[in-house]
Amino acid sequence: MAISLEGKLVIAISSRALFDLDESNKVFEQEGEAAYTEYQIQHENEMLSAGVAFPLIKRLLELRHPETGEALVEIILISKNDPNTGLRVFNAIEEYGLGITRAAFTRGRTPYKYLQSFAADLFLSANAEDVKLALANGHASATIYKGAYIEQIEASSEIRIAFDGDAVLFSDEAERIFQADGLAAFKRHETEKSEEPLGAGPFKSFLAALNTLQKIFADQKEKPIRTALVTARDAPAHKRAIKTLRAWGVSVDEAFFLGGLDKAAVLESFQPHIFFDDQQTYCLSASKVVPTGHVPSGVKNG
Repeated sequence: MAISLEGKLVIAISSRALFDLDESNKVFEQEGEAAYTEYQIQHENEMLSAGVAFPLIKRLLELRHPETGEALVEIILISKNDPNTGLRVFNAIEEYGLGITRAAFTRGRTPYKYLQSFAADLFLSANAEDVKLALANGHASATIYKGAYIEQIEASSEIRIAFDGDAVLFSDEAERIFQADGLAAFKRHETEKSEEPLGAGPFKSFLAALNTLQKIFADQKEKPIRTALVTARDAPAHKRAIKTLRAWGVSVDEAFFLGGLDKAAVLESFQPHIFFDDQQTYCLSASKVVPTGHVPSGVKNG
């Protein structure tokens, strides 16, 4: 009888998002596939350093049902290596003691079409083109920015995830008003539409999946997952964002309405294991202080 991943949070991640593979990737780009293959085989028993998304994945893998002890998260390695050169990555997984047992090796081909096969709730990759294709085909996806690697040292095992609003959790309909007609028109539009929920953005389903996990721990004193909305909206446009989440039946634990202020200072205080935003300017700033994923969605990425 086949094993099912139903009921679990499933995250697909590329090897370059999980580990630091900059050196071997440089060999591939400068010398080609044959040299890359030889390099990986020669170094397959050398330990890889942790990548930007490593702390998030490590903590998610440690998440257990409070009553049954069952793992609640499944991580699928998605690699454009072939199985031969991918052995180095699995050696590193074993050395770090990560509970990752399933993988797809696609030898250079974009892996987005396999995300549905694994019922992935999220795809994280260092390859922007793979992310764009996955997002265009309906999968919550983000490009991991090079930048801050945060080794969380606090005793708490809390997992913190932060989201931008428009074009990430919500559709970009309001952002289009802002881009076309300016701030005053945007605020007027959002005030007039405050009782009308925004359309769903690409990460609505991922937030809903996190909410489902959070409910498992509703009776626990210590909650292992904490979420935040970090948006450039401010009053009065904040109302529509709050009421949209309410209409969807989902929630965030914290919300920051910054009115165009740089998000990095708030993010540095919240210390998420990952932050998702659609605008590259915010991503570049955030990636200096916290792990950051760019969501190439909406009018700003057209």
